[in-house]
Amino acid sequence: MRLVYTLSNLIFCSFLLLPAIASSQEKSQQNAGRPQTGWSTLIQGGAVYQFDSDLDGGGSYSSSRFNMEAGQNYAWSRRDSASFALDYSYDAYDFSDGESGGILGSPWEDIHTLSISSPLRKGIGERWTAFLIPSLRSTGESGADFSKTLTGGGLTGVSCRFGDRLTIGPGLGVFTQLEDSATVFPVLIVNWKITDQFSLETGRGLAATLGPGLTLSYLATPNLRLAVGGRYEKLRFRLDKTGSAGSGIGEDSSFPIFASCSYNITPKAVVSLMGGVETGGKLKLENNRGYSICEETYDSGILSGIAFSVRL
Repeated sequence: MRLVYTLSNLIFCSFLLLPAIASSQEKSQQNAGRPQTGWSTLIQGGAVYQFDSDLDGGGSYSSSRFNMEAGQNYAWSRRDSASFALDYSYDAYDFSDGESGGILGSPWEDIHTLSISSPLRKGIGERWTAFLIPSLRSTGESGADFSKTLTGGGLTGVSCRFGDRLTIGPGLGVFTQLEDSATVFPVLIVNWKITDQFSLETGRGLAATLGPGLTLSYLATPNLRLAVGGRYEKLRFRLDKTGSAGSGIGEDSSFPIFASCSYNITPKAVVSLMGGVETGGKLKLENNRGYSICEETYDSGILSGIAFSVRL
């Protein structure tokens, strides 16, 4: 879901940062009533709709996103765990040429993303926690050659707990890209409980998220949390074998700003509503060797959505 994350525009890897970043995962366990040790299952998902946005070259487009994720975790202790997660996202694009037409035309329609990851977490001493998140992803339009949709890589780093209110630490990510050189980028993990009600944190927000970001949240009641945040978002995918850029590359990048409201139905089940604005948007079309064919910016667009999370 297009909502939570922000660090650097280098950190475009949308499918990662699963519930394995040390500080965020630890907090989720406490809030959801998750046991300190043993097996647990996480199921989460969401849907978001971006309303029509005008393209600078003429025409407009809208998009819908659906996401489902299931993960299995085993914790030896509160700070030592291993997980396996499977995530599927579906992005549907609807282009309209309008009266003035557009240089992009209708370059793609339905995009499918399937990713697997195996987050690992290990406590070191009293204050430090190390994490490793290897991942593999397929991102492509319906009809694309599956073998040409694959990318992979991983995140690793450490976090340090300073008392009961602040956890912070550095990390590093390395990932391959479709028809582009691999990217290496820094990661900063922050989980700061400013007061009993206010907190600031990086990490994954609601389900179906893309990209990294930063979120400020307010605990209005024991069951109700309000949040605002922003995130850099980048979706890069393989196109099908037909069209103006057969087996080429499509890319959608933007910086969504959002507000959300999350309610704990039970200690282990959360439902969230969100709304926001997609800013700084750009669509890009490349050939099958990664050379640019055309690109267009698009006006800020309104988005809204719903998400859920259940821990078993």
